[in-house]
Amino acid sequence: MNANTSNISEIEAIVVQECKLKGYSQKTIDNYLYHIKRFALSGKSPRDFLLALIEKGNSDETIRSACFAIKFYLNTIKKDSLETKKSIGFLVPEMQGAFLGIQEVLDNLPNVKREKKLPVILSKEEIERLISSTKNMNHRLIIQVGYSAGLRISEIINLKWQDIDFDRNVIHLKRAKGKKDRIVMLSLKVKENLINLTSNKQGYVFLTNRNGKYTQRTIQKILENAAKKAGIRKKITPHTLRHSFATHLLENGTDIRYIRDLLGHSDISTTLIYTKVSNKDIRNIKSPLDD
Repeated sequence: MNANTSNISEIEAIVVQECKLKGYSQKTIDNYLYHIKRFALSGKSPRDFLLALIEKGNSDETIRSACFAIKFYLNTIKKDSLETKKSIGFLVPEMQGAFLGIQEVLDNLPNVKREKKLPVILSKEEIERLISSTKNMNHRLIIQVGYSAGLRISEIINLKWQDIDFDRNVIHLKRAKGKKDRIVMLSLKVKENLINLTSNKQGYVFLTNRNGKYTQRTIQKILENAAKKAGIRKKITPHTLRHSFATHLLENGTDIRYIRDLLGHSDISTTLIYTKVSNKDIRNIKSPLDD
């Protein structure tokens, strides 16, 4: 039995409310709603829905996201009233008439493994080509700031003039991912360019010609165009700048713990991925072909 419009609205309201109570970001809320809505409209059980995604060739990351969303939803209705469960029980066929079986359904959902892909890293020479090929000052600064301070794309978009301490040469990122503040360095080259960017240092640092905030898609296109002009064939995203920042710091001998703090990682195991792409030690190993 498939969901109807009123059911979907009820589902969305429950999910949004629970996400807000947990302090989740709007991005997470949107992601959960997307997968839960697709799940509801499918009329399938959770396992059958995930199997259908796999058979359609969806990426492991998409399947992981869908699984997390469904688990979040089931855990949410498990805490909700019996009446709410009855009104949306059609979502989980094996639970109909047996609402106490939610935990059993949860226990039978798999833990989809994350793809163990290594991040794409640009060399320092490629970073220089990327920057020099970008003639628009705003666009060039977006690339410079993203790389020089290891910022996430959302942090670039939401960077405000009052977050930049020109006297101490630091950037104070406020309520970044996980609602955590952190301090990162302000490159002297970036500082000089920022000072010359505009005399009206109010509000957001990066604004379009229409005085609006940049979107993630626009910044992605800026990078794609810059890479094309620079002759870089690697598939890069704004996060590639952050990956390159961390890897180059590691190759320069920066302690991994400082890199973790600069990136704002809660767990150092997340930061350790850069030890796998750094050529710091690999370049010291001689290939047998060169013996």
